[in-house]
Amino acid sequence: MRSPTSEGVFEAAAKIAALLPQTPLLPLEIDGVTVWCKAECLQPIGAFKIRGAWHRLTDLSEGERAAGVVGVSSGNHAQGVAWAARRLGVRATIVMPNDAPQVKLDATRALGAEVVLYDRPGGEDRDEAAARVIAKTGGTLVHAFADPWIIEGQGSTGIELAAQMEAQAGGKATRIVAPCGGGGLSAGLALACPDAEIVPVEPEGWDDVGRSLAAGEIVAVGADAPPTACDALQTPATRPINFAVLKERCPQALWVSPAEVRAAQRLAFSRLRLVVEPGGAAALAAVLAGKAAADGRTAVILSGGNTDPAAFAKVLSGND
Repeated sequence: MRSPTSEGVFEAAAKIAALLPQTPLLPLEIDGVTVWCKAECLQPIGAFKIRGAWHRLTDLSEGERAAGVVGVSSGNHAQGVAWAARRLGVRATIVMPNDAPQVKLDATRALGAEVVLYDRPGGEDRDEAAARVIAKTGGTLVHAFADPWIIEGQGSTGIELAAQMEAQAGGKATRIVAPCGGGGLSAGLALACPDAEIVPVEPEGWDDVGRSLAAGEIVAVGADAPPTACDALQTPATRPINFAVLKERCPQALWVSPAEVRAAQRLAFSRLRLVVEPGGAAALAAVLAGKAAADGRTAVILSGGNTDPAAFAKVLSGND
């Protein structure tokens, strides 16, 4: 497999610019300092994952298109792949955990993808489940984060962000704080914005990237990892293709607690009028909690907004 490149990020950004309007960059004052929030939750599928999926599927060969694609996702990547596949006339099968939010399962099916469930709570391996589907269909795996096209596509967020920061904040971002699962977005941002500090943020107990950066080698989450509302960031371990970029550009990663995530969701709703899912609010949570510094040109990625209405209403009620 080839490595992702800065040139590939610019190629992906050109594709996205020809397809979709830019997501807005919104100022938000926190403790007297302006933080710039990139609202990827407003993408057509409600998450940044549409970027990598489009870049990957548009580079498939004719034979690969004919055989279809297979994705593995709790929901946002699933919708990105399904959206791109429907637009391109490609068959898509998505392997999803049986405890994925119903809103994400329903949306993926509504986009025309076939959904194959695996038992995440029961310990079933998602990659093995995907391998069985690929053996049956002959489809091409479109990995959620460990794929050069996916990394480059997610990096297109940074190309947009850089231009928007120049226009609105008086200069490029000095720091970009981003939610992190497997590291596809963080690695893409590192390639897109080489002069910015990239700060990945993970949910408590699922901080495999942070542990890996500290150890200098890939470390998986513990077997006792707690349940988390941040389903989009519930990744057992990063992969070498991501870690190769992250270890060069990210001195550390941060983690946030469930209470900090809920506070960020409430703030985004009350101050920005945005619906942000738990995983999508992780980066804002780190800034709001004072874990990630803000200097007036700090950018935060609000990566997704696909949340169950009842769960979101409970968060807004403050009955934690």
